Formats: sequence, structure tokens, C-alpha cells
Amino acid sequence: MKIEEHALQLIQDGAAVGLGSGRAATAFIHALGKRVQQGLKVRGVPTSENSAQLARQLGIPLVSFDDVEYLDVDVDGADEVDPHNNLIKGLGGALVREKIVAAAARRLVILVGPEKIVPVLGSRGVLPVEVIPFGLAPCQRRLEQLGFAGKLRTVNGQPFVSDNGNYILDCKVGPIADPAQMDITIRAIPGVVDHGMFIGMKPTVLIQDGEQVKVQEGI
Repeated sequence: MKIEEHALQLIQDGAAVGLGSGRAATAFIHALGKRVQQGLKVRGVPTSENSAQLARQLGIPLVSFDDVEYLDVDVDGADEVDPHNNLIKGLGGALVREKIVAAAARRLVILVGPEKIVPVLGSRGVLPVEVIPFGLAPCQRRLEQLGFAGKLRTVNGQPFVSDNGNYILDCKVGPIADPAQMDITIRAIPGVVDHGMFIGMKPTVLIQDGEQVKVQEGI
């Protein structure tokens, strides 16, 4: 079974569903669109403009947080998953909206391959941090002082701009001994909007392992 098909089994008729961003989430949106065309009724809240555009093309009805107070399920991917199901996300640049949607969901479902499973957050060496453009230089300096040198993400030689109109600093990190404290430290920097660590959300993680899907529950 494919991982997106496994995730579909968690979606009930009438559900409000968070639509994540990235490769795994895109596969899920395609699968969900087929079910919607077959009669499944859902309402989607996308985490990025790309996901919103794809959902519209597939006929998935979209709503906003003006219309729904919470989501039944949010389905997304991740760049790292530790043994406690803490996550690093944001290499696709949608980390702030992804975190807002995840926090509003009664159940967070994360779709990954085995290469995303790490012994400790930071193992893959990058933590995205979204900053407002006006604060780019002071945020970059402060992060470097803390030991998290940040490189401005660019596309075709120009700064990558998030859907929120902000920049992304890809910070060089090693294994993160205390994610909770690092969360507080980084978010306290004026000009930082948020970072890619998703801590304590207790997601259900679905891991595609060959033809099998392993389930790793948050603790």
C-alpha cells in the first residue's frame, strides 16, 4: 500500500482536512482529489499557495480559518522525525503556515520515507528560520552569535520569498540536545517569525518502507 492511501483511510466523510506542502503531501492531495471526485465530502485548508492551487484543480473545496475553528486531520510531510515524533519541517518554505495548520488539527499525520527518521533533531544539519525582510541582517547576526549560522535561501539568484512575504534563513545546526530550549531562544529574536521545529505535537507518523507502511505514534 502506498503511504498516501494509508493516510486516506484516516479521512472521514465531512472532515476538515489540512493539506500540507511538499512531495508527500502533494501525493496525498492527488489521492484525496480522486476520492472527492468519487463523492467523498471534505473541506481543505491548504498550507501553501501551491497546495491551494493543486486542490482547486482537483476539485477539493477549500475553506479558511474564518470558516472552521479546528481541523479533524492535517496531513503533511517532514524533513526529520526523531524518536519522540518531534519534527523539522520547512525545506519547502511553508513552515509557518504548516505550523499554524498543524496546531489547529485534532490529529496530525506525517508522511515520510525511512531516510527522514533520525536519532536526534538536527541530524541532517539544516533548520529553516523564517524572518521578516526588514530584520534579515540583525536576525542573521544574532543567529550566528548563537552558533546557528544562517544562509539566505535563494532561487535563481534572488531571495526566496515565502507565501507570507518573508525570507528563509537555512541555519547550519548539529544534533539538537534541547529542542524545547532552542525553540524559545530562536523565537525570542525580534524579526524571527518562526522556525522549522515542530515539538510536542504528537503526530502519527506513517513511514513508507518498501511496499509496507509502518506507523509510529507520538508519545
